[in-house]
Amino acid sequence: MGSGPSVQIVMVGLEGTGKTTLLYRLKFGQYTSTIPTIGFNCEKVEVEEGKAKGVTFTIWDIGGKDNMRPLWKSYLRSANGILFVVDSSDHEGAEEARMELSKLVKTQNPTNIPTLVVANKQDLPDSMSPEEVAKAVGVSELSATHVCQLLPSCAVTGEGLSEAMDAMYEMIKKWKKGKHKNR
Repeated sequence: MGSGPSVQIVMVGLEGTGKTTLLYRLKFGQYTSTIPTIGFNCEKVEVEEGKAKGVTFTIWDIGGKDNMRPLWKSYLRSANGILFVVDSSDHEGAEEARMELSKLVKTQNPTNIPTLVVANKQDLPDSMSPEEVAKAVGVSELSATHVCQLLPSCAVTGEGLSEAMDAMYEMIKKWKKGKHKNR
């Protein structure tokens, strides 16, 4: 791994949103077939392009099944950022995603680490636009009180992922600066 800065990211979201596909696309630079995550995957990913070039992200990809969700908060203690992955084509799951995102950001995030919502699966014909996903999962309400933004992506093709890592790193840098200010 490089000698650049390193940050810890917790990647969560409902099951089947493409978290593991996203993780391995970042790690290997290509599409990798995955199976549903039981427990978690953890990979170190060194970004090779964009503003976050040289930054090593340790990404904890945590399963999205109901029984895993109570564990999400325990991973936040050592994290610098949250990647919340949403399946843009899952219209029915949007409300559940909204509730889980809200709970995670508002009640399980004591140090108010930044949250990047990734509107994944933008390539699918019935997927909601990034704006529709943002509205459906409540990004604007959250961003009024927390560092939270949304970016579109397609983990299968890799589209939007380097922008997402750049945005995540920029949010973390700002958050770290703000955290150390004397109030």
